[in-house]
Amino acid sequence: MPKVLELKCPGECGNLPGGFWSAVDVWTKKPHVVNKRLCGVKETESREVSGGALSFLFGGGAAAELPPEVVSFLTRGASAEPTHGPQAAFSSSVRTFIPKVNSYGTSAHKEVVLKDPDRLRVSFLPFEEDAGGRVSLKRGNVYQVQLLLQDGEEWLMELHLLTPDAWFSDGVVYPKLSWLTSDLLPKLVRWATERKSSEFSSTLSLLPLEKYSVVYQQLKQKYKAMVKVWPEVTDPEKFVYEDVAIATYLLVLWSEERAEKDLTARQSFVDLGCGNGLLVHILTSEGHPGKGIDVRKRKIWDMYGPQTQLEEKAITPSEGFLFPATDWLIGNHSDELTPWIPVIAARSSHSCRYFVLPCCFFDFYGKYQRRQCKLSQYKEYIDFIAEVSRVSGFNTEEDCLRIPSTKRVCLVGKSRSYEASDEAQAERRRAHYIQSRQTASWVKVQGSDIRTDSDCCHGNTVTNPESSWGAGFQPREKVEVVRNCAALPRDFVDGIVRQVANVLLGMTVDDSGGASSDWNQGGSLSISEVAALLEQETLQLLRKECGGLQTLLKNNHQVFRGSRLEGGMVYIRDWRDRKSSRAETKRRPVAPGALKTRPCWFYDHHPQGCPLQAEQCAFAHGPQELRPSSNPLKKKKTDEI
Repeated sequence: MPKVLELKCPGECGNLPGGFWSAVDVWTKKPHVVNKRLCGVKETESREVSGGALSFLFGGGAAAELPPEVVSFLTRGASAEPTHGPQAAFSSSVRTFIPKVNSYGTSAHKEVVLKDPDRLRVSFLPFEEDAGGRVSLKRGNVYQVQLLLQDGEEWLMELHLLTPDAWFSDGVVYPKLSWLTSDLLPKLVRWATERKSSEFSSTLSLLPLEKYSVVYQQLKQKYKAMVKVWPEVTDPEKFVYEDVAIATYLLVLWSEERAEKDLTARQSFVDLGCGNGLLVHILTSEGHPGKGIDVRKRKIWDMYGPQTQLEEKAITPSEGFLFPATDWLIGNHSDELTPWIPVIAARSSHSCRYFVLPCCFFDFYGKYQRRQCKLSQYKEYIDFIAEVSRVSGFNTEEDCLRIPSTKRVCLVGKSRSYEASDEAQAERRRAHYIQSRQTASWVKVQGSDIRTDSDCCHGNTVTNPESSWGAGFQPREKVEVVRNCAALPRDFVDGIVRQVANVLLGMTVDDSGGASSDWNQGGSLSISEVAALLEQETLQLLRKECGGLQTLLKNNHQVFRGSRLEGGMVYIRDWRDRKSSRAETKRRPVAPGALKTRPCWFYDHHPQGCPLQAEQCAFAHGPQELRPSSNPLKKKKTDEI
């Protein structure tokens, strides 16, 4: 049978042969990680099969019997003596493909996965099953992956096909043959030889995958128009499709809960820290009563209409922010509210549940401080929120969403670990835990940013310990403060840029005019040397910005080399040098009539002008090339300068 491809596994493969089966399990159980057109698979019918029964993998009867050439392909080399332990039976399972977009009608696309542990081989036999249960083998797409130890020294992974010339591809369930050789087999080699394992569970482990896929496609089609009208400065595709995926998860989760508990009414919800409010809008539009609360109104709120309830107010954990009539509390990237959401849910009512998707690392009263260096910071924080959930009395479940974000692990509290009659004891446990976090040495309270007066509750007067269990909590400011030097006055920034650039240019011997090859690139200064050039008042203002002086220099990457700043040195950027610029490996000339919205600093300020011709420079050489941007200018803060 034809061998299509053979790949050598990297040296020092101590993970083999066991790693081979781990890699096979990834491809078998989670094919969507490499085939992006699949939502996943559903595995069924796992059983052991003897060699003599291979002809009847699809059941009894002559119509379902495998052709002899297929059986021969599956058992090739079976007469040889086993080299990896005693003879073992074949392990057979069936997986049903779940494409992201189902355009196959009523036929189910399935595949028999046949593992041969003795010969380190796995075979894949795709077939289609119609509504009447009739099976049709896709004989041309039968393939096999095998691991071999060559000369007792190096491991090889081979791809074999039954009939390469008859291979059929639809680009979804049946990928192209070239894709198997260029993508799948190299991935299997990498998975088999790498030792790292994920810290988190598989994606969508708490939901039926088929149902999720159907609902997601429906919502994506329904709300994709939001991308075109998105008024925020954030990336519309990321935020719209991320919220569509989160809404899909919740809708399917709640649908399963209704079926499990025999409920008819749709669950109510409150989204704490709802941000742009799109998640609230989708859930409300899909029939769930609820509202969103956030400290700051977004421009997009006015686009949703009156049926989407969004409230602008600061949320401070207290008796004034409990929701006894609400079924679910949601925390979607809720930042400083994240550890409080299980607590608020637990104190709202014994039937209140929660869903939280942690992002930024906050403790109850400030930034979360790491304690476990053996774990990633993200994993440690997820474990912390899970601990808060357990102490709050929830049976806590962890899952991983399919969203375009690196922070996609969610925690779900659907039930309690104690009876309603034990609420007093459970509350004492919660209160003690929160108090211990407030007084612990590892909790970093944000000093001058913390307000403990009653103003932080926006009218909710703190009169007794019960109402002040969130005292010391700092809600975010209503006005979002930009601290990346982008809001500093332009003349203030330009003055610093000219001062630093002039010193760098003055460090070379020849700064007179001349040929382009003699263009003055200046010298270099460390960040500390640049800081020594500036007045103390200027440095004090820069220290209030995130990253300070270094951020300001990086923001002005037209003038300074950004790549070298990370090494602590500052250089003048030479736009002729591809390595020192952000240009691609092949610089393309600026298209005639291209929009130039910023003047060229070198044309205006360098003693020798810009090293590039006007048609090559992305910045305007003179006011005649400068065209105003259609984007409105941001308001600059000038009160501190």
